Amino acid sequence: MPRVFLSFRKADSRWMRDRVHRELSDRLGADEIFKSGRSIPPGADFAEILRRQAAECELMCVLIGPGWLDARGEDGVRLLDRDHDWVRLEIATALRAGNRVVPVLLGDATMLPDASALPAEIAELGRLQFLRVPETHLPAGLADLCDAVAALLSGAGPAAGSGPGAAQPPDAAPAAGPAPSVTMTAHVTGGGSSYMAARDQTIRPA
Repeated sequence: MPRVFLSFRKADSRWMRDRVHRELSDRLGADEIFKSGRSIPPGADFAEILRRQAAECELMCVLIGPGWLDARGEDGVRLLDRDHDWVRLEIATALRAGNRVVPVLLGDATMLPDASALPAEIAELGRLQFLRVPETHLPAGLADLCDAVAALLSGAGPAAGSGPGAAQPPDAAPAAGPAPSVTMTAHVTGGGSSYMAARDQTIRPA
């Protein structure tokens, strides 16, 4: 089962999309990347496969180029506003499944869509931290993307607020240190000498 699902709009930034797919495949292995045009065999039920892969992927990268948000059909209706739009269905499926979804902005000027500009079922996408692959620094951007995706898949890096340098929450009790040693005197009935004891006590000889 591929771990990374690439969601994209076919007419949007195709050459950059193909570069992203090639770099991720080289870094992680082609079998780890799901891309509909390459990963669905001829004669297969593409609708069932897309839904299953979107629901079960570990990470969905939503590739967003400059034409992604406002792409329209021949009738002038924005594709994202159609209930049966596959890009919308893929993202909604992954979000409902609780999978990690990362917007990947293709190009230097592409902006993350505002949540208010998205259908309600995928509005969360507009609030997620994004990655960018800039066209003007493409090799470095692709390398950074691959590093970030690999780290997300491996769970590398401490969780927020953890690690030796992390501050303690305001109401956290300070860590208990070793109890100070205290010298106490035991009083021995019938004579005897004092010694170290855990508490004042009287010892009676048998």
